[in-house]
Amino acid sequence: MKRRKFLHHIAWLTAGASALSFTMESIAVTVLNKSKAEWRKILPPASYAVLFEESTERPGSSPLNAEKRAGTFICAACNQPLFKSSQKYESGTGWPSFFDVMPDATAKRRDFKMFLPRTEYHCARCGGHQGHVFNDGPKPTGLRYCNNGVALKFVPVGSELPGLIS
Repeated sequence: MKRRKFLHHIAWLTAGASALSFTMESIAVTVLNKSKAEWRKILPPASYAVLFEESTERPGSSPLNAEKRAGTFICAACNQPLFKSSQKYESGTGWPSFFDVMPDATAKRRDFKMFLPRTEYHCARCGGHQGHVFNDGPKPTGLRYCNNGVALKFVPVGSELPGLIS
């Protein structure tokens, strides 16, 4: 009887997590409406996989992890500004990390892919997956936006920000 009750609870938790994940996914903000096929044509394969298939790049593989210049980090898909370089810090995780995001630049939702809930964030303009936000960052926010480098482009100060992709 204990085994049956245990399996019942596991089934209930799994169904609940799936339902909650679906509910949260349905409220993701997307202003730019392109099909996955259109994104696949204009993005490098690694960027497409992270941004629109929610893959994750290998830790320590992004040159942006070591980027120290002043500038702006923008969405690799639509060029939406996401982070100021002054918001970046070294988290030791192997991914570019930021303690804050530019206003209205991202949309968040719960993610149950690793069974335990996490907060995933996406570009608010194109819906491209950027990474996850955690509550273990530095002051003043205490947040760590752990970003996939292939989901970003860096524009140094003095360079013109590229126009938004439509």
